[in-house]
Amino acid sequence: MKQSAKQRARAWRGSTLDHRRRSKGGKRDPAGLLWLAFAVPLLAMVAIVVVGASGSDDKEQVLQAAPAFALPTTMGTSASLDAVLSSGDPALLYFSMGVGCDGCFAQIPEIESALGERGITLVSIMVDPTDVVAGEAARFGITSPILIDADRSVSRAYDMLGVYGHSDRPSHSFALIGADGQVKWTRHYATMFVPAADLLAELPAL
Repeated sequence: MKQSAKQRARAWRGSTLDHRRRSKGGKRDPAGLLWLAFAVPLLAMVAIVVVGASGSDDKEQVLQAAPAFALPTTMGTSASLDAVLSSGDPALLYFSMGVGCDGCFAQIPEIESALGERGITLVSIMVDPTDVVAGEAARFGITSPILIDADRSVSRAYDMLGVYGHSDRPSHSFALIGADGQVKWTRHYATMFVPAADLLAELPAL
């Protein structure tokens, strides 16, 4: 018996609907699986970020106490951090490459007087032999003492070694020590000379 057009259309719709139902009840839709493959890792990443953010420490960073030291100088005397800070003024420790770096010596007269005007004492520290450093200091007209850290113990204590590829000596670095004996600021420069205006602009107010 032949079916009418309406009967055939009704039968086709019924078979299609039944096929969809069977598909949902049996195998999962491949498109749905693909979506899950991307969604699950994404949700995991979001969860990690949220947990990490909630566990972050929002407390103010505790300032580091400046390691104490006493070193011989190019003037035949000795100098200590305690003695420098006893004036009540902050000190800027200047660790440099030293002999062989003209810019390192030129840096001292470049910034010394400008720092003094701001009430900051410059403390220059080098690792070369005392007599060699003294000779170079005289060549640049430097009359203030340069401290000699021959065994690198002070440079190591202030984490000034190994910067920019110099494993056995400092590069061109500064550490600002407050009158309270706390390290307020440190800075490593890739260049061997910093204009006074640039350095002073970066120093924090104390």
